[in-house]
Amino acid sequence: MKIVKAVCAPGRTGFFFDDQRAIKQGAKADGASYAGTPVTAGFSSVRQAGEAISVLLVLEDGQFAWGDCAAVQYSGAGGRDPLFLAKDFIPVIEKQIFPWLVGKDISAFSSLAKELEQMKVDNRSFHTAIRYGVSQAILDAAAKSNHKLMCQIVAGEYGLKLRPEPIPIFTQSGDTRYDNTDKMILKGAQVLPHGLINNVKTKLGEHGELLLEYVQWLRDRIQKLAPESGYAPVLHLDVYGTIGQAFGNDNYQKMADYLAALSEAAKPFRLRIEGPMDMEEREKQMLALAALTKAVDERNIPVEIVADEWCNTLEDIRYFADNKAGHMVQIKTPDLGGIGNIVEAVLYCKERGIGAYQGGTCNETDRSAHVCVHLAMATRPDQILAKPGMGVDEGYMIVHNEMQRIIALLKE
Repeated sequence: MKIVKAVCAPGRTGFFFDDQRAIKQGAKADGASYAGTPVTAGFSSVRQAGEAISVLLVLEDGQFAWGDCAAVQYSGAGGRDPLFLAKDFIPVIEKQIFPWLVGKDISAFSSLAKELEQMKVDNRSFHTAIRYGVSQAILDAAAKSNHKLMCQIVAGEYGLKLRPEPIPIFTQSGDTRYDNTDKMILKGAQVLPHGLINNVKTKLGEHGELLLEYVQWLRDRIQKLAPESGYAPVLHLDVYGTIGQAFGNDNYQKMADYLAALSEAAKPFRLRIEGPMDMEEREKQMLALAALTKAVDERNIPVEIVADEWCNTLEDIRYFADNKAGHMVQIKTPDLGGIGNIVEAVLYCKERGIGAYQGGTCNETDRSAHVCVHLAMATRPDQILAKPGMGVDEGYMIVHNEMQRIIALLKE
């Protein structure tokens, strides 16, 4: 089966692009927006509408396959590729990707996806968002060409075994960390709530007291609203480096003391803390996370450290996993570029005994979320992010329902 035509369509994502540096430097929330001046290249405001590009491939039998190019909420920060705007990148796809793609046989996925990853212009790879969306379309085309599910194509090409069993879904609250958590509990989310703890003064507390109170509230609220007996979600909180800001980025014992207090407050529920510090540089971040992980393990503190910032690419994930920089690594799906890298990242973490969190961003689309569910069902990470959107209404539904459709078909 060959590709006979390819077209682009501009689209919206499930959230926004936010200038993380401007927010860290004091840009204030103003309703759903932010007041302040952007500081990261490409941004016209601190918060602006998220953009996507749908890549549609027409096959010779009349079917069409598609994927969505999308980038993370905090584009241009933490070593990531720059802001992804449709007007800037549709011409790149049309002029440099489509001539290579049209006429290609599409019966297999991984070989073509790897070829895309290796392509360079002026000695640079294509933007991660382009590789992300185009490779989704390639996988969909291979599945349609072979009359199979996308997860079946991935499992077959990587020698994996499919199981008709669900994967824990991780939901994130955004700033509505109380009402959205209620929704998560009522819907039976397996991992919650993210919490968006991105400010020491207003969310963590100068001595960590605000987050400690929130964890205690989470514990009590789950026990009160549990939809069924035995409901025991994992508590996963992203603290955006604020623990390091409050206690010292290299004060590992003081941070470990605080994590011990949090884990005690979380009982009987498991606790994960994502991004305890942000060292603003890849090697320093790896070393700091490795040191904190070691301190936690030596003291048998029941908390899992999750690597996030400065761990973006497949190479980064291998680097952090090899050095035990965290108990779990977030695999931020758009940051890896081609989706074949997501498959390899999950499998690499599992080989190294590191937790694999197939994440991504609220700033994705329904299509990229669907494709990611298929990747997860083939590779079996420890958890998968509910996306797109900040909250549990849309993203949880999209990911949960696609997972249940796959399970139903695999059982047939």
